[in-house]
Amino acid sequence: MGALNLVPLVILFLIVGGVGWVGYQIYLYSNELAERGVRKMEKKNLVLTKDGARVGVKEVSAEQYADKTQRAFVKTWNAAQDSPQTGHSARARRA
Repeated sequence: MGALNLVPLVILFLIVGGVGWVGYQIYLYSNELAERGVRKMEKKNLVLTKDGARVGVKEVSAEQYADKTQRAFVKTWNAAQDSPQTGHSARARRA
């Protein structure tokens, strides 16, 4: 008769143990997922710290930077010169 009284206690321990094991597996997976995310962000030169995010910049020489900046400026300038405003281009208005 005493062994039958212990059956509900054993079932309770099995359920609590099962829920604890599932919770532990979720904890392990979430840590692994966070670690994978950190590694992926570091590959993209983004490091998250307690103080905030630190972004790395690819190595760009001064000449390459100047060329890209000048190219963007010239494209913008040309687009502004050729854009139709009130039906006439900017060149036609000056003439």
